[in-house]
Amino acid sequence: MRTRPLKVALLGCGVVGSEVARIMTTHAADLAARIGAPVELAGIAVRRPNRVRAGVPAELLTTDATALVKRGDIDVVVEVIGGIEPARSLITTAFEHGASVVSANKALLAADGTALHAAAVEHSADLYYEAAVAGAIPLIRPLRESLAGDKINRVMGIVNGTTNFILDKMDTTGAGYSEALDEATALGYAEADPTADVEGFDAAAKAAILAGIAFHTRVTIDDVHREGITEVTAADIASAKQMGCTVKLLAICERSEDGASVTARVHPAMIPLTHPLASVREAYNAVFVEADAAGKLMFYGPGAGGSPTASAVLGDLVAACRNKLAATTGPGESAYARLRVSPMGDVVTRYHISLDVADKPGVLAQVATVFAEHQVSIDTVRQQGKDGDAALVVVTHRAPDAALAATVEALRKLDTVRGVASIMRVEGE
Repeated sequence: MRTRPLKVALLGCGVVGSEVARIMTTHAADLAARIGAPVELAGIAVRRPNRVRAGVPAELLTTDATALVKRGDIDVVVEVIGGIEPARSLITTAFEHGASVVSANKALLAADGTALHAAAVEHSADLYYEAAVAGAIPLIRPLRESLAGDKINRVMGIVNGTTNFILDKMDTTGAGYSEALDEATALGYAEADPTADVEGFDAAAKAAILAGIAFHTRVTIDDVHREGITEVTAADIASAKQMGCTVKLLAICERSEDGASVTARVHPAMIPLTHPLASVREAYNAVFVEADAAGKLMFYGPGAGGSPTASAVLGDLVAACRNKLAATTGPGESAYARLRVSPMGDVVTRYHISLDVADKPGVLAQVATVFAEHQVSIDTVRQQGKDGDAALVVVTHRAPDAALAATVEALRKLDTVRGVASIMRVEGE
């Protein structure tokens, strides 16, 4: 074993960073044996150095992150501060000064991953980011290494624990969205400002990363169609149950049937209770992968939290350190396919549409005519009348999203349609 230690700089010492520091200290001997050399935590960049951090040596703390990554003797920089800046500048500077980078920064990778990969290649360094998607679940490495010889057609998953907890509580307790969000906040599953989670931004960033790796095509967060869960109601949950389904916020990345294009989207959807993703409860994550040769694969586990995310970071750290010792680098960006990223209007799926209509003869015929005019085929219709009005629930066969949008717009113009109460896609069948 080499005696000179590999030096690691840690950017950020919050929930994840402090756990990375703890594991590096308590498991130092095991990490050294697995890598083939000791690993030394050489410095930790923080914003508030006076904050108490149990088990973190105070002498390692610094507020000058730029000086830390510029030292020249750092072998690997671990970035867990999040956000776009200063993370992007610090990572680029780390590459320029000879360090490889391990990051958990989904937002930055989804927005600017191509430039970061290019910088890593330019400076013969590694860029690893297993922790950026689905916490402790090994997902990125299997997609870009274990399945590198296969053709992946679809990646569909629950990649945000906060929204899964909220929807699960709505399903199991009958709570409304606000009540379930309050419980998630009280238990620490939701941030004080939950926008990134409940509006789908977090999941969309992860979808962009997964699509890029799965389809060997550059996909950014701007390419991902995004809808959150704030409009999901108790009535939607109840209607899903009547269909033998449950509601999940899904990240779906799929290749077109002709193989010439891909789509990436995040939105709530009804999925059958028989689908493996339907049983994912609480704040857990799971990703369902469909490939030509491997068939259907399921990856499941905790998708967030200090210890699970730190586990993924340490796995990448070991890989980056091994590569440093061998004077080589691991797999970088694979974007040779250059497939077209199609808009949401091209997506073909089923829909569940709830309409408030006048309860009188001929309404159903009018509604059916609108669907027919836009070539959206109806699978089932359910109607309940009350006090001169009725709730009309229509479930369609598979149709393009653009056709469905045009159908809904036409339905809104009917005098007999009081309003479109909800629209939800039906997936996993």
